[in-house]
Amino acid sequence: MRHALVLVRPYFASNLGSVARSAKNFGVRDVRLVEPAVSADEDSLRLASGADDLLAAFRRVPSLTEAVAEFDAVVATSSLRGREEQRHLSLGELPAFLGELPLTARAAFVFGPERSGLTEEERARASACLRLPTDPAFPTMNISHAVAAVLAVATLAEASPSAPDEDLSPASEIEGAIEHWDRALDAIGFYDTGHRERSLRDWRKLVAARPLTRRETAILRGVANRILVSLRRAARGAAVTED
Repeated sequence: MRHALVLVRPYFASNLGSVARSAKNFGVRDVRLVEPAVSADEDSLRLASGADDLLAAFRRVPSLTEAVAEFDAVVATSSLRGREEQRHLSLGELPAFLGELPLTARAAFVFGPERSGLTEEERARASACLRLPTDPAFPTMNISHAVAAVLAVATLAEASPSAPDEDLSPASEIEGAIEHWDRALDAIGFYDTGHRERSLRDWRKLVAARPLTRRETAILRGVANRILVSLRRAARGAAVTED
């Protein structure tokens, strides 16, 4: 499988071993740990049960932004119904979503910590939020069970890809476009009413609704750059007039 798993702040060491086993079951070799609170221990090795090589190869990264930087799509999993602007998927819709991606595209499946799940800020960085169909009376799943469920369904898209091959922007380029627009919005006084962090988070939800092609990302950055250039020219013109 060309996709990867990203575990954000995992809490129980035993789950690392169980996740390694599920990942290896479905051919996933790329597993990343974000701000991990735990390290693999004897319990992890026991539960890995033949996937200890993959467990040893887990990559540790300091932030979610860095963990998903090169991926074309980022799918955040949650058992909760949210109000985010980005696309929401049921588990049954996941194969169609992945089937829309170009054949060379890669997706990162992001799972939050066992006790709290992903934060709103973390979910805002996703292309789509995937809601697992759990009983509302008991919605939270063990992370390894959630991984197994998602990867089992994702293999349906792997078996029958249908999307054309296009040049998509990885998450790092999307984030660069958002940072460019942050500067432009600040320059035009968009944040003067306050709530910059909340406004930027909402903007990220809109822009980060990947997949976006490199051309689309370039257009976004081009507009932001034109705003900044125009403001600099206006400022220089005003200075000359005053002189």
